[in-house]
Amino acid sequence: MKPIQVGLLGLGTVGRGTFEVLKRNQHEITRRAGRGIEIVAIAVRDVKKARDAIGSELPISSNPDDIIRNPDIDIVAELIGGYEPARSLVLEAIARGKHVVTANKAMLARHGNEIFAAAQAKGVMVAFEAAVGGGIPIIKALREGLTANRIEWIAGIINGTSNFILSEMRAKGLAFDVVLKEAQRLGYAEADPTFDVEGIDSAHKLAILSSIAFGVPINVEAAYTEGIARLAAEDIKYAEQLGYRIKLLGITKRTAKGIELRVHPTLVPVQRLIASVEGAMNAVLVKGDAVGTTLYYGPGAGSEPTASAVIADLVDVTRMHTADPENHVPHLAFQADAMAAVPWLTIDETVTSYYFRMRVADQPGVLADITRILADGRISIDALFQREPSEGENQTDIIMLTHDALERDVNAAIRRIEALPTVLASVIRLREEELL
Repeated sequence: MKPIQVGLLGLGTVGRGTFEVLKRNQHEITRRAGRGIEIVAIAVRDVKKARDAIGSELPISSNPDDIIRNPDIDIVAELIGGYEPARSLVLEAIARGKHVVTANKAMLARHGNEIFAAAQAKGVMVAFEAAVGGGIPIIKALREGLTANRIEWIAGIINGTSNFILSEMRAKGLAFDVVLKEAQRLGYAEADPTFDVEGIDSAHKLAILSSIAFGVPINVEAAYTEGIARLAAEDIKYAEQLGYRIKLLGITKRTAKGIELRVHPTLVPVQRLIASVEGAMNAVLVKGDAVGTTLYYGPGAGSEPTASAVIADLVDVTRMHTADPENHVPHLAFQADAMAAVPWLTIDETVTSYYFRMRVADQPGVLADITRILADGRISIDALFQREPSEGENQTDIIMLTHDALERDVNAAIRRIEALPTVLASVIRLREEELL
């Protein structure tokens, strides 16, 4: 049988990994796919650099139209990233009846609904396992392996850069800025790390996971996003003393009032396996009503781990290439006409428990004033300790954990606490999740 013909857009870290792994494991991949999968043309910005990198006589062009408009190409692998021209190229490939494999989470988070609708109308597939979690098959797990379940929530470490920084801050007691510079030196963080450390990258991935989990359109605009740049080393230390680790989590939950979609630093009990995920690794917890809680762990980025997911998509598309479109697995797990319109909750409507750190004057009555305000706001205390001030020091830290409370009530209580003359700095507030 004639091999499937693939055109590659981009030969960066993931593109080169895809080329090398497909070449190295060609025999094994063919045995699994049922026919060969061949990259027959590549489009890149720098043709000479690409030619030197792969040492191949394949056609390499600087014009992506040479891939998109080639009638012999069955699958376009979009590995250039970003919003444009990726979106336009993908839509044109679909319009020309080509299947698409992409690792582009930013494009899908912003334009996925449009892209999937176009693919549905044209009867082609858009596969995107590599867009979330690198080499972890979390998309396949949600779309297929857990299809019998009503998904209740997802919580994941889905950005390796931030997890590396938090791991180093905890292990070495260093400040964020110091560890960020080290992460940049080692290549874990970009020169401009904003997307990673401010939670934007995680929000893109979470929006995709939420859509697949709950059968709703992708809506990254609904995500509350809070990064780790303002996280202090002392909060990591205090959390450890209370039996918690701080992780940047993407969390989406189905509630009676709507769907939560939020990314923020989170206290996780040290007993949870996800709390032990260190370095640049990723991990995703999924709670289904039938299966319970399942954990997916592995490298969330990197050349060959991400290429593993890209090639898995190429194999899936190859297997289904001649199938009727009605027999394809739906892009977002649910049939297109069964997608639901469900309210998205704001962060003010979220209910969770909290960690507070308050810098206060070391004098009688301070704690009583604070607990009175919390009681007025229907916020009960779960645990509390006060740092012993050094000799001659006239201020100290009070650290609290609360039971579940409504974020709106917490915000109101924090405003009242910060207005007390004995509270000497802004209240540090972090959210806590038991993940049971």
